[in-house]
Amino acid sequence: MSLYVLGLNHHTAPVDIREKVAFPNDRQRSALEDLVKVALAAEAVLVSTCNRTELYLRGDEAMLSRAEAWLQSTPNAANLNLAPHLYKLKDEAATRHAFRVAAGLDSMVLGEPQILGQVRQAVKVAAEAGTLGGPLDRLFQDTFQAAKHIRTDTEIGAASVSMAAAALKLAQQLFGDMREVRLLLIGVGEMISLAATHFSAQSLKNIVVANRTLSRAKELAAAFDTPSCPATAISLSEVSDRIHEFDAVITSTASSLPIIGKGMVEPALRLRKRKPMFFVDLAVPRDIEAAVGDMDDIFLYTLDSLGKIIQQNMATREAALVSAEEIVNTHVQQYQQWLTGRGTVPAIQQLRSRADQYRNAELERAQKMLARGDNPRIVLELLAQGLTNKFLHHPMTALKRVSGDQHTALAAALEQLYPPPAADQTEER
Repeated sequence: MSLYVLGLNHHTAPVDIREKVAFPNDRQRSALEDLVKVALAAEAVLVSTCNRTELYLRGDEAMLSRAEAWLQSTPNAANLNLAPHLYKLKDEAATRHAFRVAAGLDSMVLGEPQILGQVRQAVKVAAEAGTLGGPLDRLFQDTFQAAKHIRTDTEIGAASVSMAAAALKLAQQLFGDMREVRLLLIGVGEMISLAATHFSAQSLKNIVVANRTLSRAKELAAAFDTPSCPATAISLSEVSDRIHEFDAVITSTASSLPIIGKGMVEPALRLRKRKPMFFVDLAVPRDIEAAVGDMDDIFLYTLDSLGKIIQQNMATREAALVSAEEIVNTHVQQYQQWLTGRGTVPAIQQLRSRADQYRNAELERAQKMLARGDNPRIVLELLAQGLTNKFLHHPMTALKRVSGDQHTALAAALEQLYPPPAADQTEER
């Protein structure tokens, strides 16, 4: 049984593909249960974020093929060809990938900390769904330790440029003086909170937070409401009537359908007398229709376009990346050793059971000989000879049955298991 990773991410697929195979939080458990049933996987963990959808699986190659067919058949992906965008990793390569993902080394924002929490949540969901077993659980617990090690002992996250920071940089290029900018934030998740942190520090004209649940919007707005940057809240249903009031709109919701389209933006532009509008869509699936970006006086940025800007700031983290990869290598080898050791347990148990059978049989024979008065010295010699014959019978028979490379490999294995006396003496000294 092998470990596999099947997935796609920002390296292999654009956002319009990624959004089709993104699994909302409330669907992940049922998706896992269905996946295990269809693919016949021994274990499964689903990691689904705005930048990646990955299946971590334990099983055989036939299972992997069934898992790929399952992913392709999900409702939003049924009309797509996912194959060119998918990667498949096995065993050590899959293990290494898991460590790099959890540490933020495979993220669009190198070293970003959010992915670790997302992977932790994915493991929790798998445990609740009953699809998490010993090997995968151990793998991810080890990745969490490695991620902590990397964050503590390297500077991988010190110069991290977040999506929110990149969005602010673009807004500053467009507007120059940010003090007259009116900002609409749609959603109340972590990405929006980060955006609020960066933009509120610029003393904007005002910030308005919109959300389906008004109380949560009010809570976030209150956290950033200051005299230098007032913040208020509205319900999501008010956005269409008020969007023309804002110079900048940043959105990141869990909506399965776009919430802003041309039909909403066109009248807003007319009311603004064609004054430019700045949009940032941090959601997957996207909150803003792609066609909005084709309109005059509209500046629309998605996760992918922000990612290109972030890559320009990679140089300062290259040295830290080398150290982080060394830590990953160490942890990967430790996990592989644990996995190998775990795999030898049944063989060791079988070997010990066979040895106990030999010992008991020869001991019973010796006890009978002693009971009838046979010479103890002869009994001991026969006991030793009987044990020797039994232990050597199967190895010698196997060695005689094979030839060529198999014979060479088996002979080498036997020499390692039963080293010459000189080697034994050297080890004892």
